[in-house]
Amino acid sequence: MTIGQPERATQNRVIALFMDELGYRYLGDKIDLPNNSNIQEALITEYLAKNGYTPAQISMQIHF
Repeated sequence: MTIGQPERATQNRVIALFMDELGYRYLGDKIDLPNNSNIQEALITEYLAKNGYTPAQISMQIHF
């Protein structure tokens, strides 16, 4: 067993919980992408707009 395998297994279980039990969509491992961020502006903007937030409210939250 190499270092990191137990952590990866735990992460996989958490991902499965969020997807299977809570209905989240897994966006994949973004570690190798440039500009990796916890917030993906396009996705959060789409989600907030779909849920009735105004462009001003969305902008304020993204750039907070």
